[in-house]
Amino acid sequence: MKNSQTLTLLKKKSTFRILDAIEAEMEVLENPYGLPMEDLFTMAARINKKRSFLFVSKVLGKHLPIHPNKGLLTAALLAARYLESVKGGGATERERLIHSFLQDEPDQVGPFIPGVINPVVIGFAETATALGHAFFDCFHQADFFHTTREEIDSHAPEVTFEEEHSHATSHRCYIPLEMIQNDREIILVDDEMTTGKTALNIIQSIHASFPRTDYTVVSILDWRSNANRQEFSRLEEELGITIHTVSLLAGNVHIKQLKEIKDHSETNDTNEQGELNVEAISLSPLFHTTSFISENPLNQVPFIKETGRFGLNSSENKSLHQQAWEAANLLKSRRSGDRTLCLGTGEFMYLPMKIAAAMGSGVFYQSTTRSPIYVENREDYGARYGISFPNPEDLQISHNVYNIPPGCYDEIFLFFEREPEADALELMLNELKKLQLNSVKLVFFSN
Repeated sequence: MKNSQTLTLLKKKSTFRILDAIEAEMEVLENPYGLPMEDLFTMAARINKKRSFLFVSKVLGKHLPIHPNKGLLTAALLAARYLESVKGGGATERERLIHSFLQDEPDQVGPFIPGVINPVVIGFAETATALGHAFFDCFHQADFFHTTREEIDSHAPEVTFEEEHSHATSHRCYIPLEMIQNDREIILVDDEMTTGKTALNIIQSIHASFPRTDYTVVSILDWRSNANRQEFSRLEEELGITIHTVSLLAGNVHIKQLKEIKDHSETNDTNEQGELNVEAISLSPLFHTTSFISENPLNQVPFIKETGRFGLNSSENKSLHQQAWEAANLLKSRRSGDRTLCLGTGEFMYLPMKIAAAMGSGVFYQSTTRSPIYVENREDYGARYGISFPNPEDLQISHNVYNIPPGCYDEIFLFFEREPEADALELMLNELKKLQLNSVKLVFFSN
């Protein structure tokens, strides 16, 4: 065991009662940076027969709004922990990052992991695309891509795998072959591990075609049981590999279903909807389109390079930060309220978060999500408010926004990687009226 300065074991039991229908009992076994559990997550009930509960992160900006720097700092803390626990290096940034995280202080996180460490970092769609990219930011020398649920016209993915419990199970990886056809360490970044099966699935999929010896799985939360951990050991032995795991909080979770949840979800219904001032802002001159387009005929606008969906190296990422800063300055000049929400869409999370972090005070960040959750306005519950609408880029997919009370924000900057058709936006904009906003700024990166 590491000395007490680098690893603090805090055995702490907590019980969450979710809508009086699910009981989640947790025992924290590892908390290396002494972060309060209540700062990291709360819980909600999923509308999903395969898994009835959801850890609602307070640091990802997916289901709950956050200060954008909080998301970036969380990824940096994971990178510091990786450097310490996997590489045995001294994370000189650690104390500063912990202080900034706990005090909600903005912090400029630059690369601090030496260039001799040169992995391939993979973020999991859709929830961990921003977390994975922000983790990648901490390396002087690395490559990054994120998995996607998108199907790309006339292109076959190099890697595919399944996430059985998810609302959308299939992951695809569209990347240059040379990015993965090597023996470099693979680092998989996800928001949480409950069983670890998703990580094992992608490791087996990669290893079947692109074998190597070292893999690392990084997650904010690690709730694997002893049996789950033994599955990792079995795969290590079977494939002759090493799988490191890195987390900010690890322990055991036991779920007990007390009764069936009746579908009594509440929404942000209000009679005070009024008119919504909508304006469009194009950032396309600052970013680079690719030749990749969706198989979905509803939106044939090309994807952009800078998301990392098709691969980025550290040199390209450095240029991306300058682009994000320029975009933030432009959008900051278009603000018209004191309380602003920057809302990413689906997998398009990192750039909106990075830009939001540079748009001044009073700016919060979150994203739409596919996850269907029971909504109830109850204190300490993870989904107190909710609106739902067809995804403007694919009307067959329902998207949701949670935890925005009506009247909470003056304005929303709504970020789309690709400009959708105007007609496809109408249902989403009608739902946003329920939030009693003064204006919505539609921000497009490719049009």
